[in-house]
Amino acid sequence: MTHIHMTTFIAAPVERVFDLSRNLTVWKYVFNNRKEIFSSGAGSKLIDKGDTITLMVKHAGKMRSSMLKITHLQKPVSFTEEQVKGDLENFRHEHHFKRVDNGSILIDLVYFGSPTDLLGRFLGKRYLRKYLEGLIRKRNEIIRHYAETESWRAVLT
Repeated sequence: MTHIHMTTFIAAPVERVFDLSRNLTVWKYVFNNRKEIFSSGAGSKLIDKGDTITLMVKHAGKMRSSMLKITHLQKPVSFTEEQVKGDLENFRHEHHFKRVDNGSILIDLVYFGSPTDLLGRFLGKRYLRKYLEGLIRKRNEIIRHYAETESWRAVLT
């Protein structure tokens, strides 16, 4: 199993960073201008425990999908999404939030296996790791932008 550990400092209160991290508008911005398709079964703008998110992407010449479910949520400390259906052997993304004197620390821990098909296995882990790291960086930069400016109000209300 491959893993990613990424830590991001954001100069904003941990509650704001936590809510922006589970805000569907932020997630949609991450996938804006990309070939991926993003949808959610959430009942509100903020994903909650039990909600699902579906991603459809084209990699290695094949349309791939992954349905993720929020399996754990403890405000404003952490939440976890896990693949319940999809093309990867497994996928788990833990989001942890730490309050510090001048803001918040956002810690992303991602554990994943290869795509289940032969070509995906061959190309998968190396490419997938780079792809996921790019998505997490982009998401965290969007969260930072909104959290550290007054524009967070427009996204969260």
